[in-house]
Amino acid sequence: MTSTDLHVVVPAGGSGTRLWPLSRAANPKFLHALTGTDRSLLQATFDRLTPLAPPERLLVVTGTAHAAGVARQLPDLPDRNILVEPFARDSCAAIALAAAVIAKRSPGAVMASFAADHLITDTVEFGHTVDRAVEGAREGKLMTIGITPTRPETGYGYLQCSEPAQRSVIQRVLEFKEKPSLEVATRYVESGSYLWNASMFVWRVDVFLAELLAKRPDVAEPILRIAAAWDTDDQEDVLAELWPTVPKVAVEYAVMEPAAEEGKVATVPGDFGWSDIGDFETVVQLLGTDIGHGGRTFTNGYPASRAVVVDGSEVMIVPASGRLVATLGVHDLIVVDTADAVLVCDRDRAQDIKRLTEILRDRGDIDCL
Repeated sequence: MTSTDLHVVVPAGGSGTRLWPLSRAANPKFLHALTGTDRSLLQATFDRLTPLAPPERLLVVTGTAHAAGVARQLPDLPDRNILVEPFARDSCAAIALAAAVIAKRSPGAVMASFAADHLITDTVEFGHTVDRAVEGAREGKLMTIGITPTRPETGYGYLQCSEPAQRSVIQRVLEFKEKPSLEVATRYVESGSYLWNASMFVWRVDVFLAELLAKRPDVAEPILRIAAAWDTDDQEDVLAELWPTVPKVAVEYAVMEPAAEEGKVATVPGDFGWSDIGDFETVVQLLGTDIGHGGRTFTNGYPASRAVVVDGSEVMIVPASGRLVATLGVHDLIVVDTADAVLVCDRDRAQDIKRLTEILRDRGDIDCL
């Protein structure tokens, strides 16, 4: 259902470091076809959001390095709806900028924010869930769409609900719980009273900005001044002057966690085949092809690539260079082959690839990032 006052925001930042060397700073994961089709994650996000709000009411917030790629992949998106950050200041700055620009263009509008690099398989159920969240937002609540957990997961934050989660039922969020131990995560999932936090937010822009101003005026004040100059001849000068003064903080820490303690945050559970495509384990398990002998490969977007696994088990290969990748007698490995870098990783360390990119940066191997 399309709402006449709903604006949709897509933060498209970061370099997807856990998907290195496939995802790079200049060509991040949201620009890659990691959907099982020829559409990139960003394009798939655009496809499922435009039934909720037309391109005229859809904004993408991205960095200078990615603005051209976003425009190229989304030709139907108006240029004025690509909000370009001079450099990354984390999610609160990006989302607040979009909220303030929307408030200027359409005061009192409802805004929904969804990341550019998530995968959703049931778009009908997704749309229904967003509609319910919009209803809660119109009542003045800061809404989240919590993901119904499918397993104990230590890599996600959790939303503590006031009662067991039920489809379409809006309820208060008691607290945000960040990345628990496996034992605690198991207890959360079994209780039925916790949802994953996937950073999907819906609210009236005036309500959010008022909360931001109250909780973090150091973020809100420069953002509001930048937005006041947006769409004017002074936009670039004011942005260049004030953006460096905006603190770097996630929106969960800046607004949602303290607001939840005051009873201002609510959620509606989402069960629509969500994945954040956060690492190669997820990519190959969800979208890869079984090639026998204990191997799976992901070659979407790389049609000339080939992989062979012999006498292995749980070997996951992403052959993105056009070369043949072959393994013999190895187990529990992730192998990623690109034109200028090869990654060989124990499957249990997939979440730690980000650390490897930090080491490369410290060594000065910037050309590889």
